[in-house]
Amino acid sequence: MINLEGKTAIVTGGGAGMGRAIAEAFGGYSVKVAIAEINPERAAAAKAALDAAKVDNLVEVVDVRDKAQVAALAANIEARYGGLDILVNNVGDFLGVSGPFAKSTEEQWDMLYQINLKQMFLVTRTMLPLMRKSGNGGSIINVSSIEGFRGIPNNVVYGAFKAGISGFTQSLAVELGPEGIRVNTIAPETTDTEQVQVTKWTNPKYMDHTDRWIPLGRFGVPKDAAGCAVFLASELSAWVTGTTIHMDGGALAAAGWYRTPAGQWTNMPVIADKGLIF
Repeated sequence: MINLEGKTAIVTGGGAGMGRAIAEAFGGYSVKVAIAEINPERAAAAKAALDAAKVDNLVEVVDVRDKAQVAALAANIEARYGGLDILVNNVGDFLGVSGPFAKSTEEQWDMLYQINLKQMFLVTRTMLPLMRKSGNGGSIINVSSIEGFRGIPNNVVYGAFKAGISGFTQSLAVELGPEGIRVNTIAPETTDTEQVQVTKWTNPKYMDHTDRWIPLGRFGVPKDAAGCAVFLASELSAWVTGTTIHMDGGALAAAGWYRTPAGQWTNMPVIADKGLIF
């Protein structure tokens, strides 16, 4: 039921974590995969993995905040593949910026805007002509965060930009719908990746309790995002656009309800000190 053979995809931030898992999953369905990755070592590792799997790939070291670099990548994709069917805007980062909004700086706002929202505008606008050239519609998949759908203290600006992705997704889906280009969002809850090393950051004495913090009993892993992306790229989601998959193990639905060690449900704090180490 999933046939992506012959399609071409670009995954930003595809050198590690969810981006790499998505890129490798696409490769497993015979998709030609382009990756934009800012870290040279991660780019090399991703290319080696795709080469080993005999996936037709184009991996380049690119800062997606840089207009010229993004344009050069688009030109290389066009030269090699002729067009584009799938765009995964995976890049995003809280940049270690955490603290009360009243103490945040305009420099921090600009940094967070550049990496979480502006680059998404830039990459999407640059890649759209290639999607139109393919003539087959297409799928744009924006990776956001569950923090765009609930309050997050001490990360107010980051949360605001993640919420902005929802508006971008919905409006662009309406605009591009007549062309057959679908636009959707994946919003992950805490996922164990190089960027968010949640198992390392969790206070060791609480590791035995993590199965109760999220209804499905675990943190996310990169292959969870890969599964969502394959669905949104394929004909299985042919009539799905302008919406969000909450890849969160039920956390948003639980709305702050947790299980106690005795198995009872509570919406009160279960621990008295920090569960995560920051």
